[in-house]
Amino acid sequence: MFGRMGMPELIVIMAIALIIFGPSKLPEIGRTFGKAIGEFKSHASKISEDVEVEVEEIKSSLEK
Repeated sequence: MFGRMGMPELIVIMAIALIIFGPSKLPEIGRTFGKAIGEFKSHASKISEDVEVEVEEIKSSLEK
């Protein structure tokens, strides 16, 4: 969707964030963003595990 992002693009994004939110809010925003990504990964892995379990159950029921 966004293609590859290099160092210049990241610097521009950080500069814009610094201008918009200011230096005092950036650590809080970073923590919140990090927690959100962590929760997303956790939920995605849980869904993946659930799908794998369901697939195994379907395979075992078809073999009978």
